Amino acid sequence: MKKQNTVMWWFSLGLAVLMAGCTTSERPGVLPGDEPVAADEKFRVVPLSSLPETKPRALSGRYVEVAWNTLPGWQGDDLQGYWINFLRNCQGLMRPTSGNVSVPARAAPRAWHAVCVAALDSSKAPAPNDAGAIRKFLQTYLTPWRLDTADQRQADGMVTGYYEPIVEGSRKRQGKYQWPLYGVPENLLNIELGDLYPELAGKRVRGKVVGNRVVPYDSRAQLAKSDDNLPVIVWLDDPVDNFFLQVQGSGRVHLADGPDAGQTIRLAYANHNGHPYKSIGRWLADQGELPINQASMQNIRAWAKKNPSRTQEMLNANPGVVFFREEAIADAQQGPKGAYGVHLGAQRAIAVDPTFVPLGTPVYLTTTMPASNQPLQKMVFAQDTGAAIKGAARADFYWGSGQQAGETAGRMKQRGQMWLLWPKSAGEPSAR
Repeated sequence: MKKQNTVMWWFSLGLAVLMAGCTTSERPGVLPGDEPVAADEKFRVVPLSSLPETKPRALSGRYVEVAWNTLPGWQGDDLQGYWINFLRNCQGLMRPTSGNVSVPARAAPRAWHAVCVAALDSSKAPAPNDAGAIRKFLQTYLTPWRLDTADQRQADGMVTGYYEPIVEGSRKRQGKYQWPLYGVPENLLNIELGDLYPELAGKRVRGKVVGNRVVPYDSRAQLAKSDDNLPVIVWLDDPVDNFFLQVQGSGRVHLADGPDAGQTIRLAYANHNGHPYKSIGRWLADQGELPINQASMQNIRAWAKKNPSRTQEMLNANPGVVFFREEAIADAQQGPKGAYGVHLGAQRAIAVDPTFVPLGTPVYLTTTMPASNQPLQKMVFAQDTGAAIKGAARADFYWGSGQQAGETAGRMKQRGQMWLLWPKSAGEPSAR
């Protein structure tokens, strides 16, 4: 490359940074840097010597050790399905950390080694459906740490909900199937800014080459009008289903025709066009179409059905687009993989801000049911992240797959508190 073109390339890159911003998707899925857990991998605890001690990561929270009996409603969770998710979470914990600071902070693996060994020891592990024995195991090996703010008050954050959509699609564009879900375009560039500037570790921009310039990648509106031969995995029959599947970051598609007719595939997050997420609920409110406190998933769907000629205009208010990869579904009971790389368990996983709660940490969450004062007090695992999930005690509660989970998740906007559960002999929560 000639020197002049090199200078122009870096100048264009700087423009791309300014124009596109340093963004992630709303629901990023498995992030680069650590290998995800294979669905069919038999879990064995690795030797402690194979878990090298990497440099600690700073956490933003304040953690106060408390007694188990101070956790409100601790005895109320029936722990249905909890133990299988505990073992799956241990499987993720026993992966060596990469030391890559561009990925979210993870619970320190060496701190968890003895607990995971005990969880696989038949003389110490509880029966999977024995709630009393599971509680006894947790109380024997773990200690609750209340998550506080810097001013020594218990952190109180917003708890929203998310889910895995199940929709209908076609391999071919035909009839009612007119709304594409894309694979990763060949011309999409991923530029890791931390490779050049360590202080920007974890920040990236997406773009494409036009002539000898790097420019921001196409927005949603531009992609809808693009003549580029973009890879389409499936076509959906509803534009709002298409949009919400992208917001959730993954989903299941029931194929209606072709050689795979009758089968269901999973679309998992693969990449993003780099444009920041913007709320279509806020757009509807700004247009005077819906009060902001009524901009729920259900009301957005209803508005789109009444205003089909303006649906694309509404969707274009969010310029961000998610690109997917296709995955087979080995176990219909397992959810998609979150940012931690393990399959999410319905009502047993949350997305968190990993600067306060490192991924892989078991958490006791207290909040209330959607649009209700009824307590929701659950043992969950911090296994996912999201662009909007920022701050102490901020969480996104994974409800599971399908329409009912989606309706419940769409109504959830509650307040909540967290306690991190940490190995007794390991001191306060730490991250790598």
